[in-house]
Amino acid sequence: MPENVTVKVGGDTMDVHVTTPKDDARGAVVVLQEAFGVNDHIQDICRRFSDEGYVAAAPHLFHRSGDPILGYEDMTEVIPYVMQLVVGELEADLEATLEHLKSLGFEGRRVAVVGFCMGGSIAFLAASYWELGASVSFYGGGITQGRFQMPPLLDMAPTLQTPWLGMFGDLDESIPINEVEGLRTAAERASVPTDIVRYPEATHGFHCDARSSYHESSAKDAWQRTLQWLEQHMS
Repeated sequence: MPENVTVKVGGDTMDVHVTTPKDDARGAVVVLQEAFGVNDHIQDICRRFSDEGYVAAAPHLFHRSGDPILGYEDMTEVIPYVMQLVVGELEADLEATLEHLKSLGFEGRRVAVVGFCMGGSIAFLAASYWELGASVSFYGGGITQGRFQMPPLLDMAPTLQTPWLGMFGDLDESIPINEVEGLRTAAERASVPTDIVRYPEATHGFHCDARSSYHESSAKDAWQRTLQWLEQHMS
């Protein structure tokens, strides 16, 4: 059943959308939103993880700027909220979410982080900060220039502490193929398993079935690979 819980982040509070499986959970997954808020699609991703036996928790990363749900069509409405995110506050949000999962009995290798779009970049950040079970990034940007005052993913890649899987579409104009392949090479220097999967017919946002960018065959394959990555690396 889905519920919203409120956690403390410093002197502030943050809502976290949480879903739980019908039977005993095999682990927990932090689901990190796209740039449109913890909307119906992100909540559906949480449900899908719980259908697979995981507690899923999606922190509301826009909680400092009104916690809006934004449409997919007008990026001029979305960008101001994204631009307010900074790495120190994101780290605090992640830590608060992980602490909540710890209170439910899940920590360390029993926790995965899966993010989409901007959440894909933040999932990479989490994988470099903590020793978790698994991390998956769907089309996370900031490979060469960084985002949210983070270092570029290329610079962080050798420091990954969590097994990391990246999903990218070859038709994504915002993330060039040469950057993706550069990230693959950099991540191979990490001390944990890493991998990247490219989808030749997919563009940015290919996994979101609520967007015109949805590419069904790529999305279904990426979802199965995500589940396999979690199964392989979470203890």
